[in-house]
Parts: sequence; structure tokens; C-alpha cells
Amino acid sequence: MNSSTTRAFRVLALVAACGFAANAEHTAPVNPDPSRFDAEIRTFEAWDRKNAFPPGAVLFVGSSSIRLWQTAESFPEVPVINRGFGGSHIRDVNHFAERIVLKYKPRAIVFYAGDNDIADGKSPQQVCDDFQSFTRLVRKRLPETRIIYLPIKPSQARWKLWPHMQETNALIAKFSQSDKRLEYVDTATPLLGPEGRPRPDLFLDDGLHLNAKGYAVWNDVLTPGLEKFESRH
Repeated sequence: MNSSTTRAFRVLALVAACGFAANAEHTAPVNPDPSRFDAEIRTFEAWDRKNAFPPGAVLFVGSSSIRLWQTAESFPEVPVINRGFGGSHIRDVNHFAERIVLKYKPRAIVFYAGDNDIADGKSPQQVCDDFQSFTRLVRKRLPETRIIYLPIKPSQARWKLWPHMQETNALIAKFSQSDKRLEYVDTATPLLGPEGRPRPDLFLDDGLHLNAKGYAVWNDVLTPGLEKFESRH
């Protein structure tokens, strides 16, 4: 093999490698298997079999930021159901919607998920699309139910992902304008300090999850909307 032929092979190999890398970069990440949460979902169902859940409640659903939130204590004037399960993606919520959302026939749904989706490599558009899928699931069965979307929060642990999270929030905020039954409540901005960075005093030591003071901020933002909603029923 002469030198010109060798160079040609090297060029072709380089082009092929670059093409493969580009395709890999734009390949959508694989969605985790929702069955990893089967035990947690069965725990919810076991609770439901032994207890009466309030009719027409406000359902909090999503990832660990919902699970760790003391929602019943935070909103004592509102009948509340909490169905947060840590580490979940929006697609996980969609997968289990029949078992942990729709059967309760809530008057309103407070939704927080997408944080883990972005951390696991999903694009802002994918996250927005998955949230739209959730709204379609709800609309099909519960056309009058109000959905309150809480934006992905800024955190110290995932600060490098904040631009992607902001883009996701903007997409969903715009989508929420298309339906009066959807509401985007900005619980993200109040977590930022004067320099535009997450306030450390609002987070646990992991720099990702809110502490009691952080949840107090969320309570203050969300309470007026829930009280207004409750007064109409």
C-alpha cells in the first residue's frame, strides 16, 4: 500500500469516526426502566387499600423534591395526596399515571419532575414533550383538572446544567400559556441569591435537595394559588 493510499484510508477513517461521534452525541438517551419503581408504587397502593384518600384533593406528584416535601403540614387547609418517588423522570410518572394520579380524580395536580431527566442527558425539548404527554393523559380522563407545573430548580449540585434547565422551563412556560387549566408557578427564581446563584442556606448538605427553609420558600410561593383555588370549591 503506497503512502497516498494510506493517507486516503486515514482520512476516511477520521471522517467515519467523526460521523459516528456526531450521531452518538445526538442520540436520545435511553429511558430508564420504570419497573425500578414497582416496589414504591405497590407501597402507595397498599396505603390506599387501608386508608381513604380525600376526594377532589390536590395531588403532588413527581420526583424526590415532591417526596421530601411535607405537603400535608405545609397546606393544612387543602386536602393533599403526595405521590413523589425519588429519582423519577417524567416518563416514569406517565407510566404509572393510572396507579398514582388518575385514580384519585384530583381537582388539581402540582407537578415537579424533569430535574433527573436533564441530569441523565435528556434535551429540554424531550422533557417538554414528556410533560405534554402527561397533560394529555390527564386531559383524556380528567378534563377539568388543573395542572400546576413547578419549574426545574437551580441547585448547587447541578449548577452546570442550569442553562439546559432554564431552557426546559421556558419551553414549558410557553406551552402552559396554551391552556387556562395549566399554570406555571415560578418556584425556581426565589431560590437564587442576589448574585444569581442558588442560595446555600436553602439546601441540604447534598446541594441538590431543599431543606426546611427552602421548602418554606416554595410554600410561600404556592400557598396563594392553592388558597385561591380552594376558595372556588
